[in-house]
Amino acid sequence: MLFSYVFSMAVIAAILWGIGVLMNAPLRHRLILIGIIGGIRLVPVVIEAAQVWRTEAFRRELLGLVVLCVCVVLAVLYARWVRSLKAQRQPVKVETVEEPAQAAAPRPASLFAEGELERYARHIVLHDIGGPGQKALKQARVLVIGAGGLGSPALLYLAASGVGTIEIVDDDVVELSNLQRQVIHSEAGEGTLKVASAAERIRQINSHCNVIAHDMRLDDISAEPLISGVDLVLDGCDNFKTRYLVNEYCTRLGKPLISGALSQWEGQISVFDPASGTPCYRCVFPEAPAGDNAPTCATAGVLSPLPGVVGSMMVAEAVKLITGAGQALRGEMLIYDAKYAETRRIRLQKGYNCPVCGDQG
Repeated sequence: MLFSYVFSMAVIAAILWGIGVLMNAPLRHRLILIGIIGGIRLVPVVIEAAQVWRTEAFRRELLGLVVLCVCVVLAVLYARWVRSLKAQRQPVKVETVEEPAQAAAPRPASLFAEGELERYARHIVLHDIGGPGQKALKQARVLVIGAGGLGSPALLYLAASGVGTIEIVDDDVVELSNLQRQVIHSEAGEGTLKVASAAERIRQINSHCNVIAHDMRLDDISAEPLISGVDLVLDGCDNFKTRYLVNEYCTRLGKPLISGALSQWEGQISVFDPASGTPCYRCVFPEAPAGDNAPTCATAGVLSPLPGVVGSMMVAEAVKLITGAGQALRGEMLIYDAKYAETRRIRLQKGYNCPVCGDQG
């Protein structure tokens, strides 16, 4: 009785888990559904068990089930222990061996310059990134729209993470009111182009990073050549017109779009990647808010460290996309409320007949 229940529930759980993986359902939702079905199916088992619990056969079956559960728990704990041992990687040691001059042969140039392995050591020993992940970051090309509140921390951490090429698009200049939150700029840079100020700061952080500054406002002419030449885009602009334009070309060219937004005490972030079957930005925001429904930072204000939190989250998503680590926020939006220290995630749905991605996914 008990063994048949456990076996049948294992089969059902495997089927539901597989369906959840195919539908990209959150882990919590899969576990809740399995728990509900398991609870419903357990009722008749409990009723039957209440009638036969005194029998010798039932006691033997119960003992066998307990032993089986203990074995499963021990197996899971052993597997976790083995994974933890594998995760404790040692830094790569580069040994040089002197060879006779006559035996010397030309060697291919290393991807990393002298000192870079030490610079990125904390990434190289990090599980899920390691050497291959750091190599992918070195070879990546990322476009950042806007060098303001969100762009500032995003650019700083993209450079610190070792992204090989960073392109910046912005047509604004540094103003004194920016310095409350746009941490990549300084008082000395007041009145200079934001892209120039940001590029100079990036070079100070990581001289191995190739920075390309575009002093312009993104438009229909410049969007396609800029976006087509990069691996992914981080959008931290402050207007819906540019956001819709970036989304349109990212969708058309199959480039993942990491979008962040701020409002007073609250920030939000999502990864829009219709090429992977997820909604695009236009699915979630089909029309720009009218009037004062979307106030700017200048009119509504914004908490100083909030752009740093959301901008850093955007880079975390970028690193995951580039290295293949973890699970990116595709099809989900993370909302952070700094006022009450709360975070929540909401599932996003593709828009009905979306004019941008309606024929994709």
